[in-house]
Amino acid sequence: MTEADFEAILNEICATLTQEAWGKLFVDSKEFENRVRILVIEAHTDLGVPILLNPPAQGFPDIAAGKFGIEVKFTANDTWRSVANSVLESNRVLEVEKVYIVFGKMGGSPEVKWGEYEKSVMHVRTSHVPRFEVEVFPVPSQSLFEQMQTSYDEFRVSPMAEKMRYIRQYARGRLKQGERLWWLEDTTEPDHTLPIQARLYTKLPKAEKTRLRAEAVLLSPSVVSSGRSKNKYDDVVLFLLTYHGVLCHQARDLFSAGSVANPDNDDEGGIYIQRALKLLEPEMLAAAPQMEAALFEEYWGHPCAPNDRVAQWLLMADKMASGWVPSASMFLEYQNVRSLPNGKPS
Repeated sequence: MTEADFEAILNEICATLTQEAWGKLFVDSKEFENRVRILVIEAHTDLGVPILLNPPAQGFPDIAAGKFGIEVKFTANDTWRSVANSVLESNRVLEVEKVYIVFGKMGGSPEVKWGEYEKSVMHVRTSHVPRFEVEVFPVPSQSLFEQMQTSYDEFRVSPMAEKMRYIRQYARGRLKQGERLWWLEDTTEPDHTLPIQARLYTKLPKAEKTRLRAEAVLLSPSVVSSGRSKNKYDDVVLFLLTYHGVLCHQARDLFSAGSVANPDNDDEGGIYIQRALKLLEPEMLAAAPQMEAALFEEYWGHPCAPNDRVAQWLLMADKMASGWVPSASMFLEYQNVRSLPNGKPS
């Protein structure tokens, strides 16, 4: 059987299902999938391959008909868009070479249409497990795989780390100003996982507050900029929320409040952000080589070797600081034992 033959069968099945939906709506996805399966079985009497009426759960695609497969989607709403399977495709039926979608739309004017799976995937949702999103009609002007400059067949057989590189690149291209990715993992078994419970920064133990402040300022040297600078604390808030599940209401207080810049209450004045960061030096030095490389690439816009991170932070902070020079007062012992790239920061 050729692709044209199979697509002709899909045309007949969708026409039959549409007529049936006009008479009586399908009530749920299970009923609809079972009816699709029965019609495929009836149409495949000459195929010579068995089509199971009760296949194992969670298989992809839902219906395997020799080298062709059908993923069944159903909605009670008036839309042709739906969340599809995980990008892992760990339960794929190996015999299937080409996958189609049969989509039952019961909202609005009931109708059933089919589409080629590769052309219908138009987005990937980056939830706990990234999942494809499909739209059968109208056909997207560019499928997800075209946007990622690869093919579905090439993508689906790639290792998960390679799939995530494609997805991260695609997701970064869709970020708006002030947005950050909340997932950075390169493997299917990442070292870091986001806590399931949201936490308030004000309720954390003192030691954890200090550690998080050190990590946040390393990724966000913009905190040293002028107090009139807009959005200087945005990356701090996003990092705490998306990477640690911590909500911070007043980010400026993390570095300019008297409790962090002048804990001894000695009234010696000075620049509070300078005093606050000076007190964080030990924690920043400890955190810099230990934090995930993907974080620095995400927040700084370029990779940086673990041993170079403090030096690079000083270079960036010196360019952003207002009223003081970070490299003239911070990490002085570190600078004495290590020459900074391109000489002394200016």
